[in-house]
Amino acid sequence: MKFPLMRNNILREDLDAVIEYLKQEDPILTHGANVRAFEEEWSEWLGVKYSIFMNSGASANLLSMAVLKIRHPEGGEVIVPPLTWVSDIASVLQNGFTPVFADIDPHTLAMDTHKILAKITDRTRAVFLTHAQGFNGLTDELLNALRQRNIPLIEDVCESHGATHNGQRVGSFGWISNFSFYYAHHMSTIEGGMVCTNDPDVYQQVRMLRSHGMVREANDPAVRARFQQANPALNPDFIFAYPAYNVRNTEIGGILGRSQLKRLDANVARRADNLKRFLNQIDPAKYRIDFRLEGASNYAFNLILQKADNRLVQCVMSAMKESGIEFRRGSAGGGNQLRQPYLESIVPDGYHREFPETEHVHFFGFYIGNFPDLRNDEIDEICRIVNNI
Repeated sequence: MKFPLMRNNILREDLDAVIEYLKQEDPILTHGANVRAFEEEWSEWLGVKYSIFMNSGASANLLSMAVLKIRHPEGGEVIVPPLTWVSDIASVLQNGFTPVFADIDPHTLAMDTHKILAKITDRTRAVFLTHAQGFNGLTDELLNALRQRNIPLIEDVCESHGATHNGQRVGSFGWISNFSFYYAHHMSTIEGGMVCTNDPDVYQQVRMLRSHGMVREANDPAVRARFQQANPALNPDFIFAYPAYNVRNTEIGGILGRSQLKRLDANVARRADNLKRFLNQIDPAKYRIDFRLEGASNYAFNLILQKADNRLVQCVMSAMKESGIEFRRGSAGGGNQLRQPYLESIVPDGYHREFPETEHVHFFGFYIGNFPDLRNDEIDEICRIVNNI
């Protein structure tokens, strides 16, 4: 591909940091000091008290829902977007909750605030909001309403590192937030994810859930002592508080994360500049340009047709393929999740049609790669190609 989705997301300096570590006589490779340091540095960057590093953003989703399940063993409803990655909805199902869907705001691609509020019932246990494609999906109205109703917000920030709301980084507003460090994202540990929170109980629970549910993974002596006193017949090193998982990351992931974090803010700024250049040039008669850019960090260029046009969309795909522009149709996750087979027994037949904004993106929306070393002349050429269709 002449214009790939991502290029050079792991630099020589990142690899050199790993190599220097491996030159030690007996380097620790499982999680250790570098993982803990990355967690502390990430927390400081984000503006939260606690972060827990793990093997993927999907695992971060899973453990966030597992914590919610500890608080609500009876189950209940979690409000989720139909335009998101599969693991957001799968983690809700895997923990015995019922997903309730709210359509998106076309200006942010996140759930529409008014549609979220309309779906809240006495069975609502959380709102699981995805900050899609680098946009800030929050509104003051949503935050105030959830606070008043005592409904926790869980933020999926996997595609939106560095996005802000009112000058504060998204991922620091919710009860829990999730990040991904997959190769194509704003920064990469090859595979990796983070759960972030200001709640000390969540912090201890996620630490245990990450490592088989072992109590010794809690770093609060009071938590360990409580379990040990309640289970005197058990070896203190092998008390399992929860039927949990093994989703730890490694020292290599921690080293890569620490190296990449140093340039994350500069990369976010470059991506935002790239997006503005792209939106200033694409043809507004064909494509949407009215995105809410305040606080956006931008994951990729969004190319969404103004109107449903089956002939034009086929021409767009053909022209991008012929020109070497890599793209994803339907945005992240393949478009409307309600059309996916894993939800066939969960939602009514034809339910996807009740979400027209998501349906439009599903058929008439794409994303194109945006990354820090994308040159201005490359952006200009992409715009020329899509405008000439």
